[in-house]
Parts: sequence; structure tokens; C-alpha cells
Amino acid sequence: MDRGLRGKAALVCASSKGLGRGCALALAREGVDLVLVARTADTLAATAAAIRQETGATVIEIAADITTEAGRAQALDAARHLRWRQPAAYDIVVTNAGGPPAGDFRDFDRAAWLKAVEANMLTPIALIQATVDGMAGRGWGRIVNITSSSVKSPISSLSLSNGARSGLTGFVAGVAREVAGQGVTINNLLPGAFATDRLLSSFAPRAAKAGVDVEEVARQRRAAIPAGRFGEAAEFGATCAFLCSVQAAYITGQNVLIDGGAYPGTF
Repeated sequence: MDRGLRGKAALVCASSKGLGRGCALALAREGVDLVLVARTADTLAATAAAIRQETGATVIEIAADITTEAGRAQALDAARHLRWRQPAAYDIVVTNAGGPPAGDFRDFDRAAWLKAVEANMLTPIALIQATVDGMAGRGWGRIVNITSSSVKSPISSLSLSNGARSGLTGFVAGVAREVAGQGVTINNLLPGAFATDRLLSSFAPRAAKAGVDVEEVARQRRAAIPAGRFGEAAEFGATCAFLCSVQAAYITGQNVLIDGGAYPGTF
């Protein structure tokens, strides 16, 4: 199926590995040219090279921290390298940033809360502010925010994430309706348990605390998911590419949960 994305330009944040990488690769396979942003230059360069080799897409990597004003400025400016014609702007923006640490909310000081809000609420909002009006003026645009399943079903140990990402969800619910008539959609992707480095690295400390091996912790986590397995980044990326497609033009302001059935609610 032709998703109508060939020749589009996309900014994909935190895209050197994991879910961000999955989104970047899926878009490149649809003919989208990319700017990838991540903090670790070596990993980012390897990802960019692999995507270029597989897809032939133009891929520019920016080693920067997207949660800083300077990092965002670099990422936004890089659009001009994707387009030899005006305007130098993004058609697609995929926001993403590493989640804040787990822990008891009583132990987090003001600095921890502000850092979480900066990364997981204010950074996506800043990127939306910088790009949405241009998309609306051109009559087409897609913004996808990678958030968390904790927005639907809060996790007590992830209070920083619960709060910051829920704030973003409320913001998107309003602004998505403002620009829907100009051909711009804004949606949130809510991942559950995916086989990323972040998830897998969390098993060792849990295993040590419980006095069991790592595989037992992984088995227990998989058993709690109706699908009986962890998600794959490629599956997540394919959903992102669909939300960016012409076929998804009537979907906006939505929170798309991808969790193998783990969320037990009806709505």
C-alpha cells in the first residue's frame, strides 16, 4: 500500500535505538527523508548509516539533547539540509525523549519534577509550537508523540512519567482540534512493554532484589501481557508510519495504545 509519504521530510527524536529507531526506519521505508536526533553520536551514526543503506533515504544525524533549547534549535535548523527548495520545513515530527527514573514520589525533589516535565511535556510542546503553524499553512502535516501506556493506566513507581506525560496528553487534546481543518493531525502513541534496551536493562536489578534470575523476571513480565510476549520496535514503527499516512488523515487527537492487550479497561 502506498502511504503517500514519498518525498516528505521528517524529524524523529531519540531515534538512535529502540522505538524512535523503529519509527525512523518505518518512515524511511515509505520514502521519507529524515533528520535523526539523539545524544550518543556513535550509536546515532550507526543507525543513520544502516537506514541509508537499506532504504536509500536521505538521513541526517544531529547528535544533541532534544530536551534543551540548543538541541531543539539544531534539530529544527537541520530541515534546510533535507530540502534544496523552499520552504525548509518538516512535514512530519515524531517527538520522543527518554523516560524519567522510577521511584517513590516522596523521594523526588523539585529538580527531578522539573526535569521530567521539561523532557516529557515541554520539549514536545516546544517542537509542536515551532512546526505546527507551518504545517497548517502548507495544508499538510503529521505530529506523533511517543508517550507511555502509563497515561492510560498509571504506574505507581513511574510518578514522574505519569504526571509529565499526562500534561502533554491534555495539551494535545486541545491543539489537535485547532489544526485538524488545515490537514494537520496530532496523535500520541502509548507503548506498553517493548523489547528495548530500557526494558531489558530493568530486569537485572529486579532479579537481584527478588533473588531470582533475569529470565524469570522476564517470564513473569511476559506472562502479565495477554499477547504473551514483548512488542517489537518494528511493530511500533509501522503504527507510527500509518498515523503519518494519507490513509490516517481522519485520525487526530487520539491516544493509540500498543501494549499487547495489557490495559484491562474498555475505554
